[in-house]
Amino acid sequence: MATRKNSTDDPLAPVTLAVGQEDLLLDRAVQQVVAAARAADSDTDVRDLTSDQLQPGTLAELTSPSLFAERKVVVVRNAQDLSADTVKDVKAYLDAPAEEITLVLLHAGGAKGKGLLDAARKAGAREVACPKTTKPAERLTFVRQEFRALGRSATPEACQALVDSIGSDLRELASAVSQLCADVEGTIDEAVVGRYYTGRAEASSFTVADRAVEGRAAEALEALRWSLSTGVAPVLITSALAQGVRAIGKLSSARGGRPADLARELGMPPWKIDRVRQQMRGWTPDGVSLALRAVAEADAGVKGGGDDPEYALEKAVVAIARAARTGR
Repeated sequence: MATRKNSTDDPLAPVTLAVGQEDLLLDRAVQQVVAAARAADSDTDVRDLTSDQLQPGTLAELTSPSLFAERKVVVVRNAQDLSADTVKDVKAYLDAPAEEITLVLLHAGGAKGKGLLDAARKAGAREVACPKTTKPAERLTFVRQEFRALGRSATPEACQALVDSIGSDLRELASAVSQLCADVEGTIDEAVVGRYYTGRAEASSFTVADRAVEGRAAEALEALRWSLSTGVAPVLITSALAQGVRAIGKLSSARGGRPADLARELGMPPWKIDRVRQQMRGWTPDGVSLALRAVAEADAGVKGGGDDPEYALEKAVVAIARAARTGR
């Protein structure tokens, strides 16, 4: 079969090579390809494999012609760790990629597995750079780009304050930008960031909510105590908890579809759809109802309905984490 010419701008190029060690950017590179494939064919079959799952012969099986001529996306993570025999298979495939199949190779870069990296580049693979952000200026640029991508305006001082408060984790920075855009109207300034995020990232309200809805009670309680000790208002924490649980409820009741379609329907960015999908494992409708009641009780407690706002929040966090694990 003739090799198709790759376009550096086309997510459906036969081969996409995502190079770097920044997990968020690597995941987004995969999500972009999958979204484009499903836009072209809603029945696209996605196979997401680690390097140890791609054994000699596996790629040939996955890319063999189908009776139904379905589109496929084959993702190979940590491609630098592939065995020598499997690397031979991949190199052979690069010379004659299959129709209607997109191969996504995630490679850390560097010396390990460099032969495969060079072969993919020589074959004309579409390349996406996913470098680890090591400098504050790079994280600041990332935050500005996140606000622009969501169509929102933030002052330079607000962007800097967010980086100073959250730290180096791009996932947390992206989540913080998303939360601010969802909660705040108009231009986001330094005062708004100051009200939401004080001190280390683990102290922020959205981290408390994320750990709780993931069923990680101990980590959620630790984040809660840091949050309260650094001055985050209890009402912001209950708001974050409510948003986290409601996102689970909205997505679980929504019809299946592409992240972009669900994002428009539910008012979430596409990357958050994927994140909530991961968080909603173990949740049931009854669990969502119980968690929402726990949030409502906590909200009443922190607004004067109880004697101890901290206890009210701890009780809610434990109840949400239990619902996430058992749905009961």
